[in-house]
Amino acid sequence: MRASSPPKTYRVKSFGCQMNVYDGDRMAELLASRGIAPAAEGEEADLVVLNTCHIREKAAEKVYSDIGRLQKADGSKPLIAVAGCVAQAEGEEIMARAPAVSMVVGPQAYHRLPEMLDKAVAGERATDTDMPPIAKFAALPARRRAPPSAFLTVQEGCDKFCTYCVVPYTRGAEISRPFNDLVAEAEKLVEAGAREITLLGQNVNAWSGEDAKGRAIGLDGLIRELAKLPNLARIRYTTSHPMDVTDGLIAAHGEVDKLMPFLHLPVQSGSDPILKAMNRSHDAEGYLRLLERFREARPDIALSGDFIVGFPGETEADFEATMQLVDAVGYAQAFSFKYSARPGTPAASMDGAIAPEVMDERLQRLQAALNRDQLAFNQASVGKRCAVLVERKGKKPGQMLGKSPWLQSVWFESDAALGEIAEVELVEAGPNSLAGRVLAPVSA
Repeated sequence: MRASSPPKTYRVKSFGCQMNVYDGDRMAELLASRGIAPAAEGEEADLVVLNTCHIREKAAEKVYSDIGRLQKADGSKPLIAVAGCVAQAEGEEIMARAPAVSMVVGPQAYHRLPEMLDKAVAGERATDTDMPPIAKFAALPARRRAPPSAFLTVQEGCDKFCTYCVVPYTRGAEISRPFNDLVAEAEKLVEAGAREITLLGQNVNAWSGEDAKGRAIGLDGLIRELAKLPNLARIRYTTSHPMDVTDGLIAAHGEVDKLMPFLHLPVQSGSDPILKAMNRSHDAEGYLRLLERFREARPDIALSGDFIVGFPGETEADFEATMQLVDAVGYAQAFSFKYSARPGTPAASMDGAIAPEVMDERLQRLQAALNRDQLAFNQASVGKRCAVLVERKGKKPGQMLGKSPWLQSVWFESDAALGEIAEVELVEAGPNSLAGRVLAPVSA
């Protein structure tokens, strides 16, 4: 590679989960701390960071397509960095296959992006897929600006080894960030403008630590501590694993006012044989009992889940068990996907592959049921009065958008500023959002 001028502008493109969004924001802050400005909308950037996700099928091929699109007809291109889980899993192949890429950095090493950039500017390609436990967080710059709803990573990695999942291989073993570090970062987020904080983790409810008095606590203890922050109005968390649900976490939903009445708890299938083949470590009945306990603690809680259809060996009876579970729960939201084999995972070598057309048909049936229930939940919300956090402006003049306590998108007419909280009556429901009417002056 030839030496190039230091970049003046950057763009970070993040794909996948909320943790990738958090990582992308932190990489942007790292670059900004070096005096590099975000590229204006519609303008080309001198440096592009592709922050990748490895969960879906053909994720790596999509990365190469994005790299190709960044190269111009005259052969020129920006500096290109590939980050995230595809970088972690396939870093050496990316460097061999894509000469246009200057840097490959894994999700546990992106705090070293500035040093790698120096090498790239000097004409040296750089790869860093080391996986130190939590060193990156101490190296990241302080949060100076935060959106009204901000993310805070509290836990990373996974020890569950679901047979379809690459996360244990790309994000490493489960680690919990120290309690004091999290409280300090939450305080900084609030000072920087956050009114709501969503605690993130691959298995966020696996978080554990010691509080300021040296007492062992779990995620519920951390939530209770963060709820003491005076200017923090709301707390959420995602993504949870059924095996890490504790009595304390369930109780917190009924006892901590700032903890929003929303739970994302993936199940993946309603069939016990498929759950066993997935190595999910829970059965359908146990999952349903957990949800019932959450509902007992917080009767108005909105439930969300994840589903995979077409896992190897899934029969029509297995799929019908999933449909029965969906009918029993009545999800407010859910995410559903066709199974896609990830290289290196145990499921990728399992017998009983499902025909693509069968997967397509099952996914359509499942999504029809999930969409039905989401619309029904939204329609049942009409007439409720609730607080809505104003997060952004709408498309029309005077229109604002925000989230209800149940994570529904709500739009309404108001002159409220971002970060304010409006008392709103929900007056009309659609499949993906609700219309609201402001009832009272907003609160700062």
